[in-house]
Amino acid sequence: MFDIRYAADRGKADFGWLQSRHTFSFASYYDPAQMGFSALRVINDDRVAPGAGFDTHGHKDMEILSLVLSGKIAHKDSAGNTEILPAGEFQLMSAGRGIYHSEFNASEQDELTFLQIWLQPNQQGGEPGYQQKDFGQRDGLTLILSPDGRDGSLTLRQDALLYQLLLPQAQQQTYSIAAGRKLYIHLISGELDVAGNQLQPGDGIKISNETALTLTAGTAAKALIFDLP
Repeated sequence: MFDIRYAADRGKADFGWLQSRHTFSFASYYDPAQMGFSALRVINDDRVAPGAGFDTHGHKDMEILSLVLSGKIAHKDSAGNTEILPAGEFQLMSAGRGIYHSEFNASEQDELTFLQIWLQPNQQGGEPGYQQKDFGQRDGLTLILSPDGRDGSLTLRQDALLYQLLLPQAQQQTYSIAAGRKLYIHLISGELDVAGNQLQPGDGIKISNETALTLTAGTAAKALIFDLP
């Protein structure tokens, strides 16, 4: 079964310094039909003005992933991590029993664009954690998150996998789905055919009760594939 979440139908927030598009219900945007998908709770597509950002705030029992699309994030948290996250890198913050952090556009001239993604953990409490890595831009599937850190991936506190997909124009990628698993695919750029369903940038698709997919790039495509319980 396939259910497309079109980019144009996402929730919107405009705070002047922040322009955000919400795939699922978040903050003042509420849609009872869009409360997340399996363990995937938030995908926010954020644009932050130069020098602006999110002041110190807290999280608890959430796995928070950031992927910078352009610009740089200046990150600081209560666990003592002070980092710069450049475009292309992934950052995973495990909130555990509780953590405070701030995120700012590190540039005073250029806009910051990034994806903020939340996954619900399968364990409560525990020490907060921080991981950051550049996985490169290799064609095909690259494992980004896993519960056991396999193949150099970041370790996620949930029985879920995240892959980065890069496909040149007209190229295909197959993906096998284990019994009982669900997929969510978010298209970052390009055009992607998912088993006959056409996605444009910002679109996503919920997939359940399927065993395999063929993914075909119309134009060169970059996407995230969440393999969920």
